Amino acid sequence: MSATNKTRIIAGSAMLAAFATLLMYFDFSVPFMPSFIKMDISDLPALIGSFAYGPVAGVAISGMKNILIIILKGTSTGCVGELSNFLLASIFTATAGFIYKFNKTKKGAIIGVLAGACAMACGGYFTNSLLVYPVYYNFMPKEAIIAAYRAINPNVTTIGQCLLMFNVPFTFIKGMLCSAACMVLYKPLSPILKGKK
Repeated sequence: MSATNKTRIIAGSAMLAAFATLLMYFDFSVPFMPSFIKMDISDLPALIGSFAYGPVAGVAISGMKNILIIILKGTSTGCVGELSNFLLASIFTATAGFIYKFNKTKKGAIIGVLAGACAMACGGYFTNSLLVYPVYYNFMPKEAIIAAYRAINPNVTTIGQCLLMFNVPFTFIKGMLCSAACMVLYKPLSPILKGKK
């Protein structure tokens, strides 16, 4: 890879990370999730970067986004929310970008984003149950977290049930929203990101 291409990738990734950080300011609550979980489409720039520059760039953009948001906005979760965001975005963008890297067609892009959204939803179950929520218990008791889910569906009694019934479909929907936007935006943005326009 030439120095010019490296510079373009670094500059493009930084620009996408800045845009992703901006999008994080526009998160919002949804009625079918506890208030501490927000919907946003800040994974969109990382997904676009993963398609344009490869899966490593997608992960790097996700990392830069979360570092920037901590610096600019601070954290109300002791960085647990940002850690979760980074892990899920990395799974999503790396999976989609890896598939697209070896099949750079519209079909390859569709397969990539579908696989990425599924991987993020499934991976989120394990990252949340094994890492993110256990750390989060230091800031919010486990019983209080379950109670927040039970306020929406009284039938859930364990964190595992909460994650399966709420977080997994929520994460998949989030991934598909970003995927739909990427399918519309990537083609016109690709020449600019790759310096061909």
